[in-house]
Amino acid sequence: MDTAESGQNPWRFAQCFGDKSDSDNDITEADIISTVEFDHTGDYLATGDKGGRVVLFERNESKKGCEYKFYTEFQSHEPEFDYLKSLEIEEKINRIKWCKRQNSAHFLLSTNDKTIKLWKVFEKSIKVVQENNVTSGYTGPGPIPGVTPSQLRLPQMAVQENIVAAVPRKVYANAHAYHINSISINSDGETYISADDLRINLWNLGISDQSFNIVDIKPVNMEELTEVITAAEFHPNHCNQFMYSSSKGTIKLADMRQSALCDNAAKLFEEEEDPSQKSFFSEIISSISDVKFSKDGNYILSRDYLTLKIWDIRDEKAPVKKINIHEHLRGKLCDLYENDCIFDKFECTWSGNGDQVLTGSYHNYFRIYDVNESGDKDAVLQADKSAFKAKKIGGPKGQGKGPNGTGKKEGLQTENIDFAKKIIAATNNLFLYSTLT
Repeated sequence: MDTAESGQNPWRFAQCFGDKSDSDNDITEADIISTVEFDHTGDYLATGDKGGRVVLFERNESKKGCEYKFYTEFQSHEPEFDYLKSLEIEEKINRIKWCKRQNSAHFLLSTNDKTIKLWKVFEKSIKVVQENNVTSGYTGPGPIPGVTPSQLRLPQMAVQENIVAAVPRKVYANAHAYHINSISINSDGETYISADDLRINLWNLGISDQSFNIVDIKPVNMEELTEVITAAEFHPNHCNQFMYSSSKGTIKLADMRQSALCDNAAKLFEEEEDPSQKSFFSEIISSISDVKFSKDGNYILSRDYLTLKIWDIRDEKAPVKKINIHEHLRGKLCDLYENDCIFDKFECTWSGNGDQVLTGSYHNYFRIYDVNESGDKDAVLQADKSAFKAKKIGGPKGQGKGPNGTGKKEGLQTENIDFAKKIIAATNNLFLYSTLT
């Protein structure tokens, strides 16, 4: 296990699922993880991959610390072909969302580019006949030799084993003309939203053949299109509120009580650009790739190409905290534009208690920031096979030593960065980290 020095990095490598060999020859495109999602309790974890599979893990209570064990897996989506548009639809899982648990079964939503499915996962007992009265060699009919009527016993069923079954309960299809980028379940437990580049639809979990379009930014003339929707999420406490981000760097908070079509936002969060930093790439790098509400719903976390921002939901003027993630890449935007890396999308999330925020980077690094700390002090961890070798990862900005025992951190220098290794959907391995407490 990779345990950091006390006082520098309170995070440690805890566990890994997947191929532990050094060879990548056996890894196929279908094995690459495309999404990861904890349930509301943290006791269960779901992963989706590019092959359309969903794998579930549960907390291992027999182990000390935060460790998980395999629970079940199932094929969620298959490749399809849209004959009207002559378009192949990949089976890759874009998003997974857990429904709040109401009984012993689990319900979760999974989606690829076009179709959303509601899955029920439950434990099922397999029963077999435990005993019968037929002796070997008896062919009947007539009484069983050596058995009196008082000795007859009725056949009994006994539990042979328990299995975990997954069955699709609902299939929500044909509601999006463009690729689905987000799904979010409402706090009422009855509805959810799904978003693509131009529209957001509102669904009832129990109705699969009808949805309501609540946001539509598609212009009459597609040549006039200036922005697209990049992410959407319901407020964690208020079932009438949701937010969505755009490629123009804006976050819009909408209230479904105001009108049936929520194109006019109740609040608009947008940071004014510094004129001295304006360039040809400004619009591209300002595009927001992910947004998340804090658990209490009072703050919004957003991620664009270079920065991570925390907004107070009561203050639209400016973010309360701005964290530079890729500031060392600002001078290389031209090269990143040439190889299309400038269009890469990174996700972000809050910790369970809201004290930390996390986001991904290149070279399979991810960064954890303390919300209450001043400045950009962070913990830098690397999710790759070096974790099996207890390879030490140093802290940022010279805190601690790098993995090679030097004062430099491998991968944080621009000349050493492997832009093909992104923390989101980088490998077929699932890495678990936990705090030292």
